[in-house]
Amino acid sequence: MTESSSQITECGRRSGLFHLLALAVVLTGASCDDARSQPGARTPAGRDATAGRLSFENLTVPRAEVHAGGPPKDGIPAITDPNIVAPDKAEFLTPQSRVIATTIGTTSRAWPIAVLNYHEIINDTLGGVPIAVTYCPLCDSAAIFDRRAKGGTREFGVSGLLYNSNVLMYERVDGEQSLFSQLQGRGISGPLANQPLKTLPVELTTWQDWRDRYPNTTVASLQTGHRRDYTRNPYGDYFRTSSLMFPVKEHSDRLTPKQKVLGLWSGDSFLAVPLSMAQTRSGEFDVTVGDNVVRLAAIPSADSLRVVTADDGIQWMYSLWFAWYAFHPETQVLSE
Repeated sequence: MTESSSQITECGRRSGLFHLLALAVVLTGASCDDARSQPGARTPAGRDATAGRLSFENLTVPRAEVHAGGPPKDGIPAITDPNIVAPDKAEFLTPQSRVIATTIGTTSRAWPIAVLNYHEIINDTLGGVPIAVTYCPLCDSAAIFDRRAKGGTREFGVSGLLYNSNVLMYERVDGEQSLFSQLQGRGISGPLANQPLKTLPVELTTWQDWRDRYPNTTVASLQTGHRRDYTRNPYGDYFRTSSLMFPVKEHSDRLTPKQKVLGLWSGDSFLAVPLSMAQTRSGEFDVTVGDNVVRLAAIPSADSLRVVTADDGIQWMYSLWFAWYAFHPETQVLSE
């Protein structure tokens, strides 16, 4: 660990308790069951979110490195079947509002970061495919997973636990509930330990950019069934500093800790592409991940990059550098 990395971690430890208390109050809102009296999405869908037990059997990471994030299990309530509206009904979004978005088949949809800041997981269905739209505010990490599984469809909740400062999801089932790491994209405990999740194409961009390219898109609305002030970003101060709130196992000074990257991988090959390249590269350009080629496009107005085409086997998600490196210390970094 470098001296600067040590200072970052220590700063995060000193301020962690204050932030945890403040975030727990903001994120959990009026009460954990306030969805019962509010219109909007279902949380959870046909299942008791408190049924079953988080399993630590077969844990694939050190137990001491799994940390409580503040809010308890389901204290940050995942959404199921979000309320979806047409783009002309999305007055709650500004042109620069950040969204996670994708297209499946001929159907496109966006999910506002303003909502995901408070819910982290949205269990949705797009183009007939059940998906989990996931976002960890501590890592600015965005990934979309296929929820189809043998024998049925998975539904994910927020465990309230973190590994390498990244959200641990859990599968809502009766009995032993497996934990899943977002940035690892696989189960880390319980009956589904080491079982990979299938990632789906994802973009992290602005509402204007997405709507301009997909005018027929739909978007998840603010009618979530929960009392939250979605105009307020509870993580604003966190992003204005380099300090972390929770410890991570590995550190690297190749990039600044909270520099945004597009993380690509194929098999055992990993590549981090700084999103700042949206300002230094124009149009489309190719990168290689192992023996595979990925074509990227710069989106200067959104300070982001998107995958245009990719060879079979390529997967990707977005993250802050510190988190991407903590999970993939063998990663390559594309030089600007």
